[in-house]
Amino acid sequence: MNKREWPLWEVFIRGAHGLAHRHVGSLHAPDAEMAMKNARDVYTRRNEGLSIWVVPAQAITASTPSDKGLMFEPANSKVYRHPTFFKIPDEIGSM
Repeated sequence: MNKREWPLWEVFIRGAHGLAHRHVGSLHAPDAEMAMKNARDVYTRRNEGLSIWVVPAQAITASTPSDKGLMFEPANSKVYRHPTFFKIPDEIGSM
């Protein structure tokens, strides 16, 4: 990043009918306050948000697709984590 470029911020919005924030996009801003104001103006123009999170993109740590096997493979060896592992009593019926 050159000295004239503002940092990138990731924007998350909690909608009026949602319980969780969801990623809606990114924007550039010089600081958190301006990122929050810009996110409000850009991503909640139709009054669809209850809450906004802005996070510096450089603060996010993410896995890569090439790490898929290393990251997620251990779950496959734990069959008790899958719903098919448990027997549903006949009196429960279909779930």
